Amino acid sequence: MQQKPLAFRMRPRTIEEVVGQEHLVGDGKIISRMVKAKQLTSMILYGPPGIGKTSIASAIAGSTKYAFRTLNAVTNNKKDMEIVAAEAKMSGKVILLLDEVHRLDKAKQDFLLPYLENGMIVLIGATTSNPYHAINPAIRSRCQIFELKPLSPEEVKRALIRALKDEERGFGKVNVEIEDEALMHFAQGSNGDVRSSLNALELAVLSTDKDGDGTIHIDVETAEECLQKKSLVADKDGDGHYDVLSAFQKSIRGSDVNAALHYLGRLIEAGDLPSISRRLIVIAYEDVGLANPQAGARTLAAIETAERIGFPEARIPLANAVIELCLSPKSNSAVLAIQAALEDIQKGIVGEVPDHLKDAHYKGAKELGRGIDYKYPHDYENGWVPQQYLPNKLKNKQYYQPKKTGKFEQALASVYEKLTRKK
Repeated sequence: MQQKPLAFRMRPRTIEEVVGQEHLVGDGKIISRMVKAKQLTSMILYGPPGIGKTSIASAIAGSTKYAFRTLNAVTNNKKDMEIVAAEAKMSGKVILLLDEVHRLDKAKQDFLLPYLENGMIVLIGATTSNPYHAINPAIRSRCQIFELKPLSPEEVKRALIRALKDEERGFGKVNVEIEDEALMHFAQGSNGDVRSSLNALELAVLSTDKDGDGTIHIDVETAEECLQKKSLVADKDGDGHYDVLSAFQKSIRGSDVNAALHYLGRLIEAGDLPSISRRLIVIAYEDVGLANPQAGARTLAAIETAERIGFPEARIPLANAVIELCLSPKSNSAVLAIQAALEDIQKGIVGEVPDHLKDAHYKGAKELGRGIDYKYPHDYENGWVPQQYLPNKLKNKQYYQPKKTGKFEQALASVYEKLTRKK
């Protein structure tokens, strides 16, 4: 009989074996506490593929010794659920991992609800979709909702090393030598998907010939072939990856569309959607800023679309965002303004809040001189009246220095200069 895949064999048998998701399964965290107390409630685990939804369900079952069954909301029918329900009646409790729970139709849902109510079936629903948008309220209201995060490269690496050393389920009885750079490529190139990295590692081990000593050597070229992603690691410290991210931002800042698309392509090939997303949002506000403020909202929309549809289609909204950011006018005036304000604060140049601005919503405030002589701008023409807002020590400070590279900030600059003159 054919052996099950490595990712399946290495599923954690107890909560303690789960890699990552410390915010849920770490010592003293919510799922660990539920397992320890054997007080399980139905739950929905959501997040990207391959980050541990099935593993956590399997670990909960292993830790509690309850029967564990796996069904798919699309491919399994109501009859399959009736079999699980019959087992629950006999054993008292069954943990049911229901994959793609957001696709559960009304007939299956209506059948399950009574068993969720009486606790005979502990449902662990797994989905990549946001349950607040995608899951029927009747199911959602009966479940705790937990968001899982992509694993860090170090966490994925830990799972890989465990698989290489495990003699029962992994390759502990096989003499495997793997280069550090190859191991890091499996860990980084999977983009937090531990299942993908384990599958690639298994392919590398099983498809590589042994040398004369019976040793399997895995280098970075083999890792790239098996993961089907080129390594962006220039050296063992991973500097090359950050060099590409740096070049990506600087190309957009410099309005070079072709260079920016090239570096975007390299990051896409690495499958590094989280790094792309973070960097694009930073660029939208740091480099484009007030010169095109709508670019920030559109960039966020593009990123949310990319996260929802995943690769390879995610490349399309990302390319849209990169092209707009490249060709937008640039302004870092907001960055410089807040930095200048922070520098004064960090130097202790703060001063006291003027009395007329202090809170006056309590008994005795007037006797202390709080809020007296405050002028309410809405009572004046054009909603503005000359009044000091900065502390005396800073009353003539101007942190914001507008740039006139875009029409929006030109309009802001015009208002700012007019108000400054009126003061």
